[in-house]
Amino acid sequence: MSGTGDEAAGEFPANPEDPEYPEYAERVLAVAELIPAGRVMTYGDVAEWLKDEEQPEGLSAEDGGGRRAGGPRQVGRVMALYGAAVPWWRVVRADGRLLPGSELRALGHYRDEGTPLRTAPHAAEDHIPRLDMRRARWDGGQDGDADGGAEGVADGGAAP
Repeated sequence: MSGTGDEAAGEFPANPEDPEYPEYAERVLAVAELIPAGRVMTYGDVAEWLKDEEQPEGLSAEDGGGRRAGGPRQVGRVMALYGAAVPWWRVVRADGRLLPGSELRALGHYRDEGTPLRTAPHAAEDHIPRLDMRRARWDGGQDGDADGGAEGVADGGAAP
């Protein structure tokens, strides 16, 4: 779900301003662009952030199947289809594991940005570090520093 599709093959539009972007996708990508370097939000955090926004006309709170529109899976789908246009590595899994297939690319971004990481568990076969979610998670506050402002979501709370 990294948005690493092949643009030339038409897997995602090249420009976020392209009218082909669905409105919900534009909103998800806008949140991804707000996340400061060195910080992350989970798919669920982004969904919670958007849940509190005024819903666009024609988008109901239910998708007809009893599920709330715009949950973590929908955020993940947007990132998979369109995420290459934004810092996709900043929208992550809640467990801190790096996105399968894009671990090394994401790890390079995390190291460049100083994103807090944990060493891989000894039992892990791949030995790839995980995100230190307690320190890296961003709650959407104005401070983007590495150790402030994340407490609101670090323990499972919702982003604003």
